Amino acid sequence: MRSFFAIVIVGLCFVLALIFGARNEQVVTISYFVAEGEYRLPIVLAVVFFLGFIISWLFASFYLVRLKLTLRSKQKQIEKLQLDNERMLEEKSA
Repeated sequence: MRSFFAIVIVGLCFVLALIFGARNEQVVTISYFVAEGEYRLPIVLAVVFFLGFIISWLFASFYLVRLKLTLRSKQKQIEKLQLDNERMLEEKSA
């Protein structure tokens, strides 16, 4: 459910950026390290928004993968400790 709300919020931000860009058809100058270019504002906004979304998604994905790996290792530790505990209880009762 949270992911649905996140998608809706991202979609609304994207739509707002497109509306803003459609109402502002100016040409803006973008200076790089070695060059310079003139682009329409809606294109610049769309590209920057998309790149920010992709970068954020990548960081979140790496974080989630790391959490899943940690969870898997902790679950294996729990299973091992439970088996050890069961063996100890069997030895104690025998």
